[in-house]
Amino acid sequence: MSKQVAVIAGPSGSGKNAIIREIMGRHPRCVRLITATTRNMRPGEEEGVDYFYFSVERFDSEMASGNILEHRYVPHLDTHYGIYKPDLDKKLHEGKIIFAQVDVIGARFLKENYHATTIFIMPESIEQFRGRLKARNPEWSHKEFDARMHITEEEIRVHAPEYDYRVINADGSLPETVSEVIEILTKEGYSL
Repeated sequence: MSKQVAVIAGPSGSGKNAIIREIMGRHPRCVRLITATTRNMRPGEEEGVDYFYFSVERFDSEMASGNILEHRYVPHLDTHYGIYKPDLDKKLHEGKIIFAQVDVIGARFLKENYHATTIFIMPESIEQFRGRLKARNPEWSHKEFDARMHITEEEIRVHAPEYDYRVINADGSLPETVSEVIEILTKEGYSL
């Protein structure tokens, strides 16, 4: 049986969204898992495209009914995120290859329960990443930037080794990175 769920994770700004977009553009069977969140919708985002936006009450009720398979609460954002079973089931049933962007706990869950291959996208170096993040988010305060860098350094040091593969996405090398990820997925038994 071919595999259907793949985790593509990495720190904010690592290029994971661009990689997923590129692969989805080339392979129509590939789709993104839409997770649930209690955060407010941002301008330009769409319900059921970026996230399923739930109130805390709705999130709790979906959890109680078994529709949130795995979740986490991010205290400094006062936000819940979770894997939304109806979306996952629908895409599995349709025979799609599903890219999940989840944290290490979600990655473990999908690996154990859905035989997902887990791939962590890494910057070439922390210095390079620092520059990329600063350029991408000029509106961040010094404090927010430092907090994000701390999270990134921890993800790379502590969590990256738990993933099946670590792929470096250096500046300007997106096509090579995409090819490497496709190669991994093919080797792992995904029928793109």
